[in-house]
Amino acid sequence: MGQKVHPFVLRLGYIRNWHSRWYAKSPDYGRFIKEDYQVRKLIKERTRQAAVSTIIIERLTRRIRIRILSARPGIIIGRHGADIERLREDINSLLQREVSIDIEEVKKPFLDAQLVAENVALQLERRIAFRRAVKRAIEQSINAGAGGIKICCAGRLNGAEMSRTETFKRGSIPLQTLRADIDYGFAESRTTYGIIGVKAWIYRGEILGRPAVSVKPQQEVKSGNRQVKEGT
Repeated sequence: MGQKVHPFVLRLGYIRNWHSRWYAKSPDYGRFIKEDYQVRKLIKERTRQAAVSTIIIERLTRRIRIRILSARPGIIIGRHGADIERLREDINSLLQREVSIDIEEVKKPFLDAQLVAENVALQLERRIAFRRAVKRAIEQSINAGAGGIKICCAGRLNGAEMSRTETFKRGSIPLQTLRADIDYGFAESRTTYGIIGVKAWIYRGEILGRPAVSVKPQQEVKSGNRQVKEGT
């Protein structure tokens, strides 16, 4: 089952925490979920160029705290903090509650699966060949210290008439090891041929002990139904 579910689900409460952190009574539960969805959608639409990785929402007694993890925090903040203040006011009017927003920088964007998936999707929209975009992303993640990475692209790749799925893997991705810190991200590339889905898994080592395994130069890369060794 480790390959059939979201990697975060198996690790919640163990080495992962929830992105929405609050308790609610039964009448408020549905409303809170809807508000969280609206807040995340608003932030994503306003910060398309800011490389936003994660949005964490905490509901406290008298206010709501929102943490935004981004590789480009300056774009969210804006000149003299004007953009983030405007965003905060819009969220205040949406939720009718006091909101505080904290911006945190993602120090290693190449080890963030969501940012890697969005980067590949952006390159596909710019008409870059998907194999070239994926292999470049894999190299950048491995060079940044990843123990393993897997990227899956599905759709009309390179404008082909038939949609298909191509998977590229390098290193180790121990999905069924609960102590393994595996990050997962998904993005959509809207091309002239249709939508291409991009999924990324990145193994960043074990939380409770051993570091990430090193990747040998001749590690195999899987592409579709074929096994291709790098350098050939």
